[in-house]
Amino acid sequence: MATTAQHAGVRPDAVPTLPLAPTDEEQALRAAVRGICDAVAARAGGDPAKAQTDLMVALAEHGFNAPNISVEWGGGGLGMVGLVPIVEEIHAAGHIAASQVLSASIVGSLLERHGTPEQQEEWLRPITAGTTTLAFGITEPDAGSNTHKLRTELRRDGDGYRLSGQKVYTSTARESDAILVVARFRGEDGTLGLPGLAIVDSDTEGVSMDPIEVPIAESTYQTFYDDVRVEPDRLLGGEEAGLAALFDGLNPERICIAAGACGYARRAIEKGVAYAKDRVVWKEPIGAHQAIAHPLAEAQIQYELAMLMNQRAAALTDARAPEAGYACNIAKFAAARAANFALDRAIQTHGGNGVTREYGLTDLFWGVRTMRIAPVSEEMILNHVAQHTLGLPGPTETGAHHGHC
Repeated sequence: MATTAQHAGVRPDAVPTLPLAPTDEEQALRAAVRGICDAVAARAGGDPAKAQTDLMVALAEHGFNAPNISVEWGGGGLGMVGLVPIVEEIHAAGHIAASQVLSASIVGSLLERHGTPEQQEEWLRPITAGTTTLAFGITEPDAGSNTHKLRTELRRDGDGYRLSGQKVYTSTARESDAILVVARFRGEDGTLGLPGLAIVDSDTEGVSMDPIEVPIAESTYQTFYDDVRVEPDRLLGGEEAGLAALFDGLNPERICIAAGACGYARRAIEKGVAYAKDRVVWKEPIGAHQAIAHPLAEAQIQYELAMLMNQRAAALTDARAPEAGYACNIAKFAAARAANFALDRAIQTHGGNGVTREYGLTDLFWGVRTMRIAPVSEEMILNHVAQHTLGLPGPTETGAHHGHC
């Protein structure tokens, strides 16, 4: 069995391809990741924080931290096609693939496509090694993720820049070494223009943060940037990269969220099915009754459809196909819906036991529910499909939101 991402999984081709059945390599990759996850959970003894920290180290040791990044920078060279099954298995095991989603897929993709060789050496290689993690700051209190209304600014200061503004829901900001902040350049005439990407050390002078209390395992923060100095080598993609560069990170984010949602859906279905087979109230297991069996069967169907769409999105993204953004939006929408339906039916199958911590379903609830909102809401995805695919009229600003690819 393969034990490293560099030697397992499905390598993307220049032309997008989508295998209709999992290869032996993909199955080996999934089994290896699941084995690592289960071993880490057993050693953690029920401590989720320890499990999360240990898991990142263990996955990096086996080459599963950034399989999407090219071999040149220490990754597996598998593209998003290779990252999808890894993220799914991490979530199916009950963990969170924070490093894979934030550092590897978003920041890693941006660095690989738009970073200078010096930036790639300084940041990309440590990301693939698992020794450095980066958070991603885009959402703002008054703008959400509408990049045309972001107020965080970058203004010229000698040969560098000054960063000022505020972000909300910056996941793992305090635990990360640095934050990739999305801001807008303020011109000499005072107007705000194109977005820019600045790498800022989490503990640098002028950066502060307050935790946002949320009922999920992943920490998130409100972050403040008070006239923070940004050196030229910390600007990713230069001043002209704009939205094109930004979405090279946002599309992989959608794919990873969809993969995580598929993993949660699988976990919920597995728990629901196991309980339906074992629980006997009358003469036979409750799973023999259609009222229990059919919802679980529908959950399985929704999971399979979402997983297939996400694999398509990953293949298109690796090939840099123009349809990639559309596919990523649909995959994220479908997977979030599938996960929420599966978890709801698994809880209902358990009856009163479904809301106790003992059966491990309530621990998933808020994380699964959040996937319908973040990183792009269902409503924004529907807006985008309605306007840009179906040609329906809509508000002129809608296409500028985070849902636009």
